[in-house]
Amino acid sequence: QVQVVESGGGLVQAGGSLRLSCTASGLTFFDSYAMGWFRQAPGKEREGVSCINWSGSATYYADSVKGRFTISRDNAKNTLYLQMNSLKPEDTAIYYCAADPDGWATDGAYCKPATDFEYWGQGTQVTVSS
Repeated sequence: QVQVVESGGGLVQAGGSLRLSCTASGLTFFDSYAMGWFRQAPGKEREGVSCINWSGSATYYADSVKGRFTISRDNAKNTLYLQMNSLKPEDTAIYYCAADPDGWATDGAYCKPATDFEYWGQGTQVTVSS
């Protein structure tokens, strides 16, 4: 049984930082999956934040987070990370981690939509106060 679990969310002031983690258990070959971070704010649709290919050689960022967020993965630990710096109130959302069996779900310039990602976590709340 696959379990995807996010952690690291919380309340932070604008300009602060948070590091999200996501562990995926039950994925036979974690290092063959592309991984992604998505977020959903109240009253808004889920949006892609960042994606990383199976090896970590290709990363994609939404324009809204480019230069502030960094995605990374440790395949030995079946873990995905999202380092979020210079946080803004508009970053407030529930952040979800997801796994796509297509290891090349992103080539760096593009990331497949959320509907292509097969396994999802329950999300972790990030709140940025002004």
